[in-house]
Amino acid sequence: MKVLLVASTGGHLAQLVALRDVWAEHDRHWVTFDKADARGSLDGERLTWAHHPTTRNIPNALRNLALARRILTRDRPDVVVSTGAGVAFPFFLVARLMRIRTLYLEVFDRIEQPTLTGRLCYPLADSFALQWSEQRRSYPRGVVVGRTM
Repeated sequence: MKVLLVASTGGHLAQLVALRDVWAEHDRHWVTFDKADARGSLDGERLTWAHHPTTRNIPNALRNLALARRILTRDRPDVVVSTGAGVAFPFFLVARLMRIRTLYLEVFDRIEQPTLTGRLCYPLADSFALQWSEQRRSYPRGVVVGRTM
């Protein structure tokens, strides 16, 4: 299976890296930011650097949209997996248009209020995983998978 793993650096990336047992056996490609934690934790992995910052940065959102189109057209993964943040949305949008399956994992530290990226990706996601049952208030069709870290 070909998996595209998309996440901002920091905690979002750490949560995907923590799921190594899930993705390690698959053909994978990562999209994240060129930051020290990504370079260290993804050493030896196939990587593409996304444009940052993404928060309220329209030019970079458009650059990441073009990047998503380029990568998804070229690699045609079976699934796009993300924990957010802003870099996820362009990839989920293009994946939806290309009928590529998506899985979003809402982060563990947002129990009471949904994240902005979660709200944007929820209608686009084929599967929406939650780490807390309380998150179902914001995402009724989400599936509680438990904490990943």
